[in-house]
Amino acid sequence: MNVASQSTVFGRRKEPHTVIIARGNEIRHFTIRPWVAAFCGSALAAMAIGYLLATSYLVLRDDLIGATTARQARMQQAYEDRISALRAQVDRITSRQLLDQQLMETKVGELLDRQTQLSLRHGRLGPLLDRAESDVGTPPAAGAGTSAMPDKRAEVTDAPPQPYAVASLGANPGAGDTRPFSLWSTRSDPLPSDTAADRADRLFVSINAALKAIESQQLTRIATLADNAYRNADAISQALEAAGLPVDGDFGKSDAGGPLIPLDRSMTFDSKVRELDEALDALDRLKTEARRLPLANPAPGRSVTSPFGVRTDPLLGTAALHSGMDFRAPTGMPAKVTAPGVVVKAGWNGGYGRMVEVDHGNGFATRYGHLSKIDVTVGKILNAGDVIGKTGSSGRSTGPHLHYEIRHHGEAIDPLRFLRVGKKVARYL
Repeated sequence: MNVASQSTVFGRRKEPHTVIIARGNEIRHFTIRPWVAAFCGSALAAMAIGYLLATSYLVLRDDLIGATTARQARMQQAYEDRISALRAQVDRITSRQLLDQQLMETKVGELLDRQTQLSLRHGRLGPLLDRAESDVGTPPAAGAGTSAMPDKRAEVTDAPPQPYAVASLGANPGAGDTRPFSLWSTRSDPLPSDTAADRADRLFVSINAALKAIESQQLTRIATLADNAYRNADAISQALEAAGLPVDGDFGKSDAGGPLIPLDRSMTFDSKVRELDEALDALDRLKTEARRLPLANPAPGRSVTSPFGVRTDPLLGTAALHSGMDFRAPTGMPAKVTAPGVVVKAGWNGGYGRMVEVDHGNGFATRYGHLSKIDVTVGKILNAGDVIGKTGSSGRSTGPHLHYEIRHHGEAIDPLRFLRVGKKVARYL
């Protein structure tokens, strides 16, 4: 009766379920208890119900899915914004680097162009400055009989110009900095906050200032030499005019006019060079004219025994015109010509005794009388200072001396006028 009253899971069978597993000669069997089957079924039912409930909850709650999607979208947008900002920053840095590089290349190109221009200018200035140094020399001192130049010319001091030099320029010529360009132009004390671009900018500024200083020195040097050339030419011209000697009447005068057109920096150098060249040409013309005149002393260091003009004749004792100037000289002293010219007479000439006459052009001629010996022949071309013979006492003479005459178109002129002019202009010739 107790057996009949027991309930089972799998129907009303009295025997429990047995699982038999046969493998070859081995046979295994398991007995499934009713409570185990009930537990497994309950677990499976709970899992199925939980899955159905979770699925229903997720399907019915769209807000949760939307929030998750929005969050993901916001995160993606934030990442994209950050990437865009980083990309923009990289682009700015790259653009700045490119601009700095372009700016540096432009500055370097400008510096190279200016350096090339200065090198070309130095090449042009070399021969011109050599010519100016040899032609101009030391400028005339104050009170030497020269007057101020017209206002159109640059005013400079009477001190001689300093030698032209590029390597001795300092970083600040006005402050007395004498460091070479190669030292100070690349040495600057950088600040801790300076970037490479800032240091490069300061370096370019220093180099540019140095090149400007060199250019300014070149222009100043040219202007100084041109002014000195004009002053020397003025001194020669005024000395010749004061003595009544012929000189180029158009020198230093200008009747030009017209509108004022300012020069830019590219034209200033050419204008200054042209002005210096014109000044040197004018000085050369005046020097050439002065050198053709008999301005030298035929017997330097010798005293004058008889000047030009009316005197008592040493032989007759009566008043007579002395057409030249007598210099005390012993017999056999070399007699030198006072200017370049051509020998037109060389031989005995009455009271002159042995005489040499030299034609200097423009109607000027010099005579050298009472010579003891003649060393030239007619037609010989002479330079200033050439020996034409030996002094003596030939002809109408009372003792050894050198008789010296200057004639212009055959008329005798006082040689003292020429000797005084020669002393004044000797420093310029």
